[in-house]
Amino acid sequence: MNGWVKGIGLAMLALGLAAAVTVLAGLWLGERKMARRIAVKVADITLPEDAASIAHGRYLFNTRGCATCHGRDGSGAAVIDYGTTRIVSPNITAGANSAITRYRTPDWVHTLRHGVKPDGRPLLIMPSEDYSLLGDADMGAIIAYARQLAPVSGQAADVRLPVAVKVMYAFGAVRDAAETIDHAAAPAPAPVPAVTIEHGAYVAYSCIGCHGENLTGGRIPGTPSTWPAPANLTPGYDSAMTRYRTPDSFIAMLRSGRRPDGSTISPVMPFAALGEMNEVDMRALHAYLQSLPPRAGGQR
Repeated sequence: MNGWVKGIGLAMLALGLAAAVTVLAGLWLGERKMARRIAVKVADITLPEDAASIAHGRYLFNTRGCATCHGRDGSGAAVIDYGTTRIVSPNITAGANSAITRYRTPDWVHTLRHGVKPDGRPLLIMPSEDYSLLGDADMGAIIAYARQLAPVSGQAADVRLPVAVKVMYAFGAVRDAAETIDHAAAPAPAPVPAVTIEHGAYVAYSCIGCHGENLTGGRIPGTPSTWPAPANLTPGYDSAMTRYRTPDSFIAMLRSGRRPDGSTISPVMPFAALGEMNEVDMRALHAYLQSLPPRAGGQR
């Protein structure tokens, strides 16, 4: 009996040591991964100055997630503050604690389209996959609008992650945007805004960060346990879209944050942004989602 007890104890000790070594190795590898330099060449784009383009940039800023994370005034905000996870987005105005004081236009493009800081290091939380295929005109409009935001005193970026998430990042279970983006892909010009599947696919870029490249949803690795898994947006098994057969029912959900039965959808969904989309974008997005091939949920 004593031999069995001793053997079990030694096995548990070995497992504990192996786990500790894995964690320490993961933390070291994670730091190296965050410090890596990614060489990406970007072409400068011309920023618009006319009022219509700036207004379009404001619309995209408010409906495509920029305001959701950085605040409508661009001063930054606590995106996640739960347990040992704290993510504060930086101030992107020219005010105190600004993250972009010295940003040139190519620096904005590096950040938005490639998930890469001006010095070549990856951005860990920035959902650049949502913006990587935006056309130059829309990219320029967003940058032009952001650059004319009134300078306000804001917050500096603050990213604190649990040890488990850092280890997951080190070993590839959690990825930064720069790992998922095809940096060689040239963005196509934006389609003409209309209730078409083509335009709906373009609008759906802003859904990729949460619902996955195939829009099948599934739990986002590393997010707090209180966050629900994003829904499957394809017409496949367990799809959320079975509730929204018509564009009107889909639009009502985006504007109210409620399902057709009146139940409230998790506030993790950025309804403040989604509800501001114009009707053309909403109807085109619905048409595109309905056109997707059915897929089982969770295949991120």
